Amino acid sequence: MPILAIDTATLVSSVAVCTKETLLAELTIQTQKTHSETLMPHIRDVLLLAGVDKQDLQAIAVSIGPGSFTGLRIGLATAKAMAYALNIPICGVSTMEALAYACPVPGMVLAPLLDAQKGNVYQALFRWRNGILEQSIPTRVVDLEAALTEMAAIPEPVMVMGEAAVQHSRRILELGGNLLLAPPHLIMPRAAMVALLAHRFRDGGNTQNLMNLAPVYIRRSEAEELWEKRQSAGKS
Repeated sequence: MPILAIDTATLVSSVAVCTKETLLAELTIQTQKTHSETLMPHIRDVLLLAGVDKQDLQAIAVSIGPGSFTGLRIGLATAKAMAYALNIPICGVSTMEALAYACPVPGMVLAPLLDAQKGNVYQALFRWRNGILEQSIPTRVVDLEAALTEMAAIPEPVMVMGEAAVQHSRRILELGGNLLLAPPHLIMPRAAMVALLAHRFRDGGNTQNLMNLAPVYIRRSEAEELWEKRQSAGKS
């Protein structure tokens, strides 16, 4: 049951083909090119490398956020178009959960951080218990320094990962203590984790409606905030 997975929630473009037991192929790359330029060629290349015809795919999995608004829209639009054309199910996977899923280490708090702009980050906390990844703090938008201060007070080791962990690695290393920076192969999103989570969700009977599946933005876009300010100024 091969699943094609897509993650374009950040600057990283990641595409994978995965069965329940085996990662067949994965392409994860960060370049100056946009997702609109690279995603379709990456899908073609990964299917070729995996030796899987698109007609053999059983489902499409896609990272649905939070993250870059543009990246999320490109990934989801592509996933929906393929799922519709191939008449196969689609599965949306939390970007934060997929990041944490790559590090199955008990006794440690996993802390994905993604850039939410203006000094803020998207943050969530996860722990592994009895082989199950549990989310202990729901995804939220919080000031970076506030997030780091709170995590530094946690008694367990905290593995910080994600786009914002890379951007603020110097600050995380400076604080030290229980805060650990994830190694390079775990710090950024990987489509393989999206695929593996999608397999788990499908086994649990979790199916999603192609037409209703939407990105999880958490916050409003800058354009929406600007529009609201202009509307308020016009009324005053």
